[in-house]
Amino acid sequence: MQRYSIISLARNALSGHERWQPAWRSPEPKPAYDVVIVGAGGHGLATAYYLAKVHGITNVAVLEKGWLGGGNTGRNTTICRSNYLYDESAALYDHALRLWETLSLELNYNVMFSPRGVMMLAHNVHDIQSAQRHVHANRLNGVDNEWLTPEQAKAFCPPLSLRPEMRFPVLGAALQRRGGTARHDAVAWGYARGADAMGVDIIQRCEVTGIRREGDRVVGVETSRGYIGAGKIAVVAAGHTSTVMAMAGLRMPLESVPLQALVSEPVKPCFPCVVMSNTIHAYISQSDKGELVIGAGIDAYNSYAQRGSFHVIEG
Repeated sequence: MQRYSIISLARNALSGHERWQPAWRSPEPKPAYDVVIVGAGGHGLATAYYLAKVHGITNVAVLEKGWLGGGNTGRNTTICRSNYLYDESAALYDHALRLWETLSLELNYNVMFSPRGVMMLAHNVHDIQSAQRHVHANRLNGVDNEWLTPEQAKAFCPPLSLRPEMRFPVLGAALQRRGGTARHDAVAWGYARGADAMGVDIIQRCEVTGIRREGDRVVGVETSRGYIGAGKIAVVAAGHTSTVMAMAGLRMPLESVPLQALVSEPVKPCFPCVVMSNTIHAYISQSDKGELVIGAGIDAYNSYAQRGSFHVIEG
């Protein structure tokens, strides 16, 4: 079996991928579905997957105006963690983190989840008190989190500098060892393949342009590829959710603001974990391809743009 896989991989690689089978179908839209999901990102595809697997609802279409995973799913920090302060947040995110831990096995697709640890730095007395409060709150909720001295933080992440003359000296850190990163596009591909295998239609290049109603009930969506009837509609379009919901006459209290990051060219492995700092409002990690992912703050205005703004590039 291993020998066949190696030969098959080599043959397909040398053929320019001509004989590779698609991971999911590209069907034409049917006239109607039991459920129409707007948005083929990680959350939209996961919604379709669990509807099919857990609830047996397979007459489902996932509509995407662009390409699968081309929105926020392909443009995020890749960080997975559950060390949040409030009880509700800790419970929600820890449930998600537990899903991450077994997701590759669940989907039979490597989502490249890497529990390399997420460390939150403390630079002053307030940071120390806030971080230790997080540690205690997490432990009360059964979520792993621990306080590190500066020396322990340096041992866990050798690139850290402990020079006391720095503008933001490292005075300690909170560490969640189970946290880490995942390959966001692989998550979308894994859920897409799993949902497709159970009969879900994933329809790309199909923009929703309107939502048809009969009285107080939605009955379908107008799209760039024609009308599609729907028993139920799920809107999973991230920042665009408010604009899609407005088509049904519903106002959602959501605002979309760009959060930008710097991604370097691939370099040799040099950064072993995820390091975050609320005081500096930044984070850094290294992808499996070697890119350094360095984040900063959000733009101070609402926007649906998916391009970098000049003042952030300049900074």
